[in-house]
Amino acid sequence: MASAIQMPKLSDTMTEGTIHKWLVKEGDQISPGDPIAEVESDKATLEMEAYEGGTILKILVPDGGTAAVGSPIAVVGKPGEDWQAVVAGGAPAPEGEGPAPAAAPPPPPAAAAPAAAGEGEGPAVQVAK
Repeated sequence: MASAIQMPKLSDTMTEGTIHKWLVKEGDQISPGDPIAEVESDKATLEMEAYEGGTILKILVPDGGTAAVGSPIAVVGKPGEDWQAVVAGGAPAPEGEGPAPAAAPPPPPAAAAPAAAGEGEGPAVQVAK
């Protein structure tokens, strides 16, 4: 199944990146670990590597184009697959790409029962004799 290649977050302060230069073109075969683009962040220009193999079906952000972190910049899959469905449907990112899912909020603390008269006073530990 075709999947989106997303703009990576290269630093803690990065909110968007610029495709300095694509190192592949549409129709090229790629393997995991292959350098596919030079991405410019707010601090540096780094090579971006492919997370999965396949064929570059569509380059969505051209050389010099800017995209928000996590947004699709290209689509990889098998030749002939519908890349438009991936972009329109917001297909899930391949493992290792994109932001991690948010953790569930912690449950609210349980309400403490009111103390009975005389409780809460004196030593917290009773000593057996």
